[in-house]
Amino acid sequence: MKNIFLMIIAVITITSANGQVLSNKQKKYTEADSLRGSLRPERAYDVLKYHLQVQIDPEERYIFGFNTITFKAETELPTLQIDLFENMKIDSIMHGTEKLGYKRNFNAVFVEFEESITAETTDSIQVFYSGNPIVAKNAPWDGGFVFKKDEEGNPWIAVTVQGTGASLWYPNKDHQSDEPEEALIEIAVPNGLTNVSNGRLLGKTDLHNGYTRWSYKVSNPINNYDIVFNIANYVHFKDTYKDLDLDYYVLPYNLEKAKNQFAEVIPMMECFYEKFGEYPFKEDGYKLVETPYLGMEHQSAVAYGNYYKMGYLGRDLSGTGIGLKWDFIIIHESGHEWFGNSITAKDIADMWIHEGFTTYSEAVYIECRWGEEDALEYLKGLRKNIGNQASIIGDYGVNSEGSSDMYPKGANLLNTLRSIYNDDELWWKTLKNYTLTFRHKIIDTKMVEDFFNAPVETDLQPIFDQYLRYSAIPVLEFKETGKRISYRWKTDVADFNMPVDVFINKKEIRLTPSNTWKELSKKVEDLDDIKVNDKEFYIQTEFLK
Repeated sequence: MKNIFLMIIAVITITSANGQVLSNKQKKYTEADSLRGSLRPERAYDVLKYHLQVQIDPEERYIFGFNTITFKAETELPTLQIDLFENMKIDSIMHGTEKLGYKRNFNAVFVEFEESITAETTDSIQVFYSGNPIVAKNAPWDGGFVFKKDEEGNPWIAVTVQGTGASLWYPNKDHQSDEPEEALIEIAVPNGLTNVSNGRLLGKTDLHNGYTRWSYKVSNPINNYDIVFNIANYVHFKDTYKDLDLDYYVLPYNLEKAKNQFAEVIPMMECFYEKFGEYPFKEDGYKLVETPYLGMEHQSAVAYGNYYKMGYLGRDLSGTGIGLKWDFIIIHESGHEWFGNSITAKDIADMWIHEGFTTYSEAVYIECRWGEEDALEYLKGLRKNIGNQASIIGDYGVNSEGSSDMYPKGANLLNTLRSIYNDDELWWKTLKNYTLTFRHKIIDTKMVEDFFNAPVETDLQPIFDQYLRYSAIPVLEFKETGKRISYRWKTDVADFNMPVDVFINKKEIRLTPSNTWKELSKKVEDLDDIKVNDKEFYIQTEFLK
């Protein structure tokens, strides 16, 4: 979710008059970008499991431990790439009883086997490491550890690394295309503190050295950046929704506030179960954990730091007032359990698959609670945060995210698709089928486009192209031609045929404009008699006189 914060404060002032602006594409990428973002031959393996065991020293801000990476080779592997930030020391890499050699190149570590791992072989390496991880300057805007004290002076420690990379603090295959099928996360913290990580708590062990190890088992595939710890003097309370365990971890002096605020989880689950299907990580349970930063979608351990306020830190991102009816962090970050955690983009260039759908889930929740009109007004209000200065999709293979417009523009694209469908029963059925079909899958934009294109006669591909691959949105032009009114689309994409609803003399009709001028069949006295349904369609309108 991190770019949403930047989106809020973005200054949207440099868009040219005709909407044509430069994309976000960089002219040059570094070797480090390619090492992180590309699927090189040394990454031709499938991660099956992580066993991460780490001890964290709050005073020295130091960690040490190991990660056992179990994998299946997809091709013959003489060398295997893992990732760990340069400032972290690799103490040794073990392959059974054999100590392996390795070479570093930026944050990439190339592990060298004496004998190649043959294709289709399941094997493992154990990476022992230590160091002082990067401390975030302003989490979650930037990645790193967060070392704070609560109001009672107790340590309050967490980590957030989306975008920056999980290899900031533990060795892994740091690419979104691959997730471990399961994970064992064991974090040792000073006695008297609690650690909350992803998955189910297996138990805790007194190490008799002033530390207690907390062990958690994740039974589902999990993104690298979702694997976390949360260390504090937590108190725990719980609830259930159907057969889903709801566990809450908060600071003791916020317990009563949390019981009141977290009551919103139940109506949220009711809505999301109806619209998206059941919670995708039921085996691991759902946790909401108070954190010393605003929030993140950490799978089955959602980070919450909204200070028990409605909206986004007490503000409404839409400017409509509707965003103050609910707690933004609870809804947005939990929405990511379906969109981003369950359904994951293969390359971060396609992160709109996470953020566009999750921002749309905010409107879905509003519609469940307060009706469609409020949801439409909210989505329209979010448009003030859209810059239309760069494409939503980034560059592939170089660890490049697209524009932060992926949040509100992605959501408004989905709402526009719903309007094109013009059949709510079909829309909701398709959306739920999408979450079920790609449950626990890693996908790309083409797969999303094909899925939503299939149920309707209108070819959605040019529409996806315009909204995702160009900065400008479609412009619907009207002009007077003698005594008639003509209309057309002005777009970057050729052969753009998107239906749109307009009001003519207050009566709604559906037009099917193309890139060539068409005449209105209905007589209109004046251009002022035409109003576009801009709540349901995210477009620009120009009246040429």
